[in-house]
Amino acid sequence: MQNLKIALIQANLVWHNAAQNRTNFSKKINEIKEEVDLIVLPEMFTTGFSMQPQTIAETMDGETVKWLQKIASEKQSAITGSIVIFENNNYYNRFLFVQPSGEINYYDKRHLFTLAGEDKVYTSGKEKLIVNYKGWKICPLICYDLRFPVWARNVEDYDILMYVANWPKPRIEAWDALLKARAIENMSYTIGVNRVGVDANNLEYNGHSAVYDYLGKKLTHCKPNEEEIAIVILNKNKLHKVREKLNFLADKDNFKF
Repeated sequence: MQNLKIALIQANLVWHNAAQNRTNFSKKINEIKEEVDLIVLPEMFTTGFSMQPQTIAETMDGETVKWLQKIASEKQSAITGSIVIFENNNYYNRFLFVQPSGEINYYDKRHLFTLAGEDKVYTSGKEKLIVNYKGWKICPLICYDLRFPVWARNVEDYDILMYVANWPKPRIEAWDALLKARAIENMSYTIGVNRVGVDANNLEYNGHSAVYDYLGKKLTHCKPNEEEIAIVILNKNKLHKVREKLNFLADKDNFKF
C-alpha cells in the first residue's frame, strides 16, 4: 500500500476519567467522515499523565482495550495511543497499536520521566517494537523517549516513527526541534501527537502535534492550544525514492547497546 492516510487527534483530557475520555474520543472519531488507515491518540489518553497508576490502571482485557478494538473494527482503521496497564504485578505506560482485525501490538515506554517520578511507580519497557501494517513498518514510542535518539535509531528500516505525548508548554520548543531532528536523522516520516489543556497538577499543554517527512519538512500540524483533528497522507514510494537517491542511512555507525 503506497499511501497511508493518518488522523491525528489533539485533544484535552479529563483527569482520571477513562469513561468520559472514551466518550469524548468516540465523538471526535465519529467526526472523521473520510476513510483513514490509522488514528493516533495522545499518551495516557484515558487519564492524563498520572503518577497514581494504582488508581487508574486497566488490564489488557479491560474496557479501554475493548473500546479500541470496537473502534478499529467499526472504522476499519488501526487506532493507537498509550494507557496505564497493570500486568504481572507491574504498572506500564503502554502504547497500544490495535489493528482492524482486533490484533494488538504493544510497546512499554522505555525512558521513564524521572523528573515527575514516573520511574518510581512504572516499570520500564525493554523491547523496541516495529509494527507491520498495510505494508508499512511503524516504530511507536512515547513522549520522553523523544529525547533519546539512540533508542529511536533506524536500524530496522522502518517507514514511520511515531510519538504520543503529554509534553508540557514550557518545553514545547524542544518537542518541535526533536521531532524534526528524529525525522531527518532516521530518514522516516515522523509523527508526534500531544495533548492540550491543563491537568490536575496545573501543568499546561499546548499541543503542537505534527507530521514531518524524511527530510524534515513539516507536512501538517495542529493549531496550538486547540482541540483539532489533522489528516495527512503519507507516500511510501516517495520515501524510498529519496532514501535510494541520498542513501544516508547506509553510512550510519554500527554499534549495539
